[in-house]
This record gives sequence, C-alpha cells and structure tokens, in this order.
Amino acid sequence: MKLNLFVVQLLLVMPFFSDAQSIQTEKYYRHLKYNHVSPHVPLLGIYEINKTVASETSHYVFKFNKANQIVEITNNHYHTEKRHPLASIGVYKTIIYYTNNSETRIYFDKNNERITNDREIYKEVYLYNEKGFKYELLFYDLENKPMESIWNISKYSWSKQGKMVVEQRFNLDEEPINLSPYFEFGITGILYDKNNSPKGHYNLNDKFEIQENSRGIASYKDTYDDNGNHIKYSYHNRKNQLVKNQWGFAYRIKEYDSIGNNLASLSIDENDELINKREVYSNVIIKLPSAASQKDSIEIKQKSLGYLRALLELKPKLMESVLHQELAKETIGFNPKDRKENIRKTTYNQMIQFAKSWNKAGNKFPLNPNDKIVVLDIYDRIATVKLMSDNWVEYLHLIKTNNEWKIINLLWQYKDISFYPN
Repeated sequence: MKLNLFVVQLLLVMPFFSDAQSIQTEKYYRHLKYNHVSPHVPLLGIYEINKTVASETSHYVFKFNKANQIVEITNNHYHTEKRHPLASIGVYKTIIYYTNNSETRIYFDKNNERITNDREIYKEVYLYNEKGFKYELLFYDLENKPMESIWNISKYSWSKQGKMVVEQRFNLDEEPINLSPYFEFGITGILYDKNNSPKGHYNLNDKFEIQENSRGIASYKDTYDDNGNHIKYSYHNRKNQLVKNQWGFAYRIKEYDSIGNNLASLSIDENDELINKREVYSNVIIKLPSAASQKDSIEIKQKSLGYLRALLELKPKLMESVLHQELAKETIGFNPKDRKENIRKTTYNQMIQFAKSWNKAGNKFPLNPNDKIVVLDIYDRIATVKLMSDNWVEYLHLIKTNNEWKIINLLWQYKDISFYPN
C-alpha cells in the first residue's frame, strides 16, 4: 500500500507516531490571538465557533490530543490575517508533535508540500525543561540543518528572572540579535498577566536592568480584553512615561466588532492627542461602493470613444489621454506557417504611433462613422464597455487611477466574422 505524500513528508521529520499525536478534539476559531511580542507567547485561537458557522466564514481549525495539546492547525482564514511574523502563521497547515521535552512545528501548503511560515522557517523546535518551562527555540531547514529566520535569528533562549521571562536571540554565528530589524531591543524581559497574555516587554542591559534604547524607549505594554482582542499597546521610557516610537505615536488603540474583526486603529501621541484614525480592511464587513456617478459614466464613454477618434482624426495626444501605459490590446491572429490561430498583440507605444499616421489617407473609416457604446458595468474604479463600430467589436476594461479613467485592456475582433476561417 502506498503512503500519500503528506504522510511520507511527516514521517521524515517525526521521530515516531504516538498517542500524543492522536487527535481527540477539533475546534473552530475565527481568529488567532494577536502577538507582536515573542514566539514564547502561547499560540491560541479566539472567538470559538461551531462547524456550521465555520463553513460560512474564514476560520482556523485546531485539533487537540488527549493532553489538550495542539497537534494540527488548518488555516482557512483569508484576507484579514495580519502579516506579522509573530502574529500569523502564514501557511495552510501546521503540524505539531511532542516528545517529553520538545515541541516541533512543521508547515505545509494545500498540496501537502512543506513550506516556510511567515518567519521563513521550515521547522521550529521548542525545548522544555523538566518543569515544563519553554527555554529555547531552534530553526531548521528542509535538510534539518540550522537556519536563520527573516530577521536573521536562528535561536531564541528564555530564562526566568523574578517575574520576568528573559529573552535573548542569536544568529548562526551565536551573535546577539535585536528583537527585529526595525525595533532596537536587545535582551528583553516579558511580563505575563494572570491570563498568560504578555502585558509588558522591557529592554534590558547585561545585568537585566531596564534601559532605554536610542529612541528613549524602555518598554512597550499590551492590553487585551476578555475576548482575547489586542486593544492597546503603548511605548514608555524608564520612568514609565509615554514616548513616541519611530512611527510617530506613543500608543495605539484598536477597535473591534462583536466577532473580533479589527475595524480601526487610533494613533495617539504622548499628550493623549489623536494623531490619526485608520480604518482596517475586513473581509467580513465589506464597504461596498455607491452607484457610479453620472460624471464617471460620461467620462468612461468619452474615453472609450476617444480611442476611435484619436485613430480617425490623427490625434496622438488624445490617444495618450485615453490609454493607460500598461495597455494590453489583443485580437485573434493567424500564423500561416503552422496554419494556426494565435493572439496578436498591440502595445501602448504602437497605438500612439497609429494615432499619428494609420488613417493618414482617410480611408480606414466610413465618411460618417457609426459607433455605438454600451457601458456593461461599473464597480467603483473599474468598468467594462462594449464598443461597436463599423468594422470592429471591442470589449474595453477601464481603470480609474489618480482620479482619471483610462483604457487598460482592449480585446477586439472584426465585425465581419467571414474574415476568420471556419
């Protein structure tokens, strides 16, 4: 009997199958609990839903063993997953297996091929001491050789210092690495609240004392609500006073709807003055456009007919104004050598040249051209048009960029179908 590819891949990286891997329960969640602190923070799903609801919306499937450990996560969460290397998985399927002192995570796509996660790692191995404390994380490639993440980290090390979990990171040369390439925290200390959520993240010196980085930031603090939503994070100096980060705000408040979709974020300065409020895209609550305006409809028709006028009246400037520079114009061609139909393309630059000379003799169009246009559909900033002239039938796609409509795709054929072989 042949094993499928997925099982073969799994056998190559798992030391053995055991009861610890057997799936006992399956749960569905709308979201992952947000984490921008550390891979030491537990991986959790929030907003549990049933299978019927899950079939109608984006979600994660968590599978657990007898010990209630996560052994598999299927990622059916689309569009809204935040692409932060610590906040998202970024793969279709995560397989997790356990020994007495380790937890290994490997990653697969929908074809059961091994891929990297959002940290660009193929395999992650967490090590635990005899008390169950997670003290190290190691990264491996497809050949089980140590590798570095997208942040040039190959190893995380954790230890306990009083109430804090102290984190250090190293590259393959055992050199210390900052928290991330864009945030200057070296050795850090993590404080957890009673719900095992990170509430404080501190920049430490070699003596594990709190110190400020070059921007005057000594810590950032996180707040979660009872549903597990990450609702606030703030930046502080050694005196615990608010300070601005490199992005120009001191704290940010995140707003959610009743089912955990992040709808907006408010950036606020150290004086509690609002800097800006930014809406966050949601695939659950989609803002639909209003009906197309009369102005848009008129401009779409003008640009569509302007393309023919530019050819008829030898107006290259007009042609430039109606065509997008990324124009794709195509029609049915014929290759006499192999006697097969093919696709004949015309570029934007060729169209500008045609507008200079193609109808120079004035014999390419009837004396009184009969052009008809039908706007088939307009959706916000894209539109489809059918253009029928004396000689051609054409379908046009127009796009509105920088507050101006232009033709970006143009598919045409001769009106007289006898032009084409049967």
